[in-house]
Amino acid sequence: MARSTIEWTEATWNPTTGCDRTSPGCDRCYALTLANRLKAMGHEKYQCDGDLATSGPGFGLSIHPDTLDIPRTWRTPRVIFVNSMSDLFHPEVPVSFIRDVFEVIVETPRHTYQVLTKRSKRLAQLADQLPWPDNMWMGVSVENQRYAFRADHLRDTPAAVRFLSVEPMLGPVVADLTELDWVIAGGESGPGARPVDLAWLRDLRDLCVASAVPFFFKQWGGRTPKAGGRHLDGRTWDQYPPARPLALVAGVVES
Repeated sequence: MARSTIEWTEATWNPTTGCDRTSPGCDRCYALTLANRLKAMGHEKYQCDGDLATSGPGFGLSIHPDTLDIPRTWRTPRVIFVNSMSDLFHPEVPVSFIRDVFEVIVETPRHTYQVLTKRSKRLAQLADQLPWPDNMWMGVSVENQRYAFRADHLRDTPAAVRFLSVEPMLGPVVADLTELDWVIAGGESGPGARPVDLAWLRDLRDLCVASAVPFFFKQWGGRTPKAGGRHLDGRTWDQYPPARPLALVAGVVES
């Protein structure tokens, strides 16, 4: 388990690693850069290289069945971001393995799991083949208006909590928030980060407020994730769905 520095979660669990770029939000993928470093350090999970046109060193899609039991060993409830270093609905991940991951979620109701994908079409296609426990939050990434259709695919799933991650925000996003429970937004970080426009963020926040959908502003981004801070119009926006886990409220993770 990796304790996470991501503001909206507590821990990460990576039953798969590696991915391929699929849309502009992937262009400066933090996970691809990190995988390259982990490969150089000799980390066994990051020795598979991906196609340089869409992936990179150490970032080839890899399946790790030996990690499936990890959440079962965590006694204290925690909020877990599934596949911070991959995409569970990548086309090379077998349906049987996706089902195995979901079964772990079913069998560990003390935890809350957050699954995020850009492969929303595959998510919708497989939805009726998967169990959907109440302790799983399902999200899709939407970096600009062109990819707002992913929210429609998300609505085709029976997830207890459905959310949008508008990060990195690369343009205005006006999405139908009907049947959605949460919106996360944030700017890009790292060398050459593409700036987020204040007007885009304000419009999205105002849409969330008008739709009574909780809004979480993660970061302005810049050279580093923390460079621009987290204030939007003089305050932080740390709203969560009504199903917010007690573990997040307490801000405590124990072994």
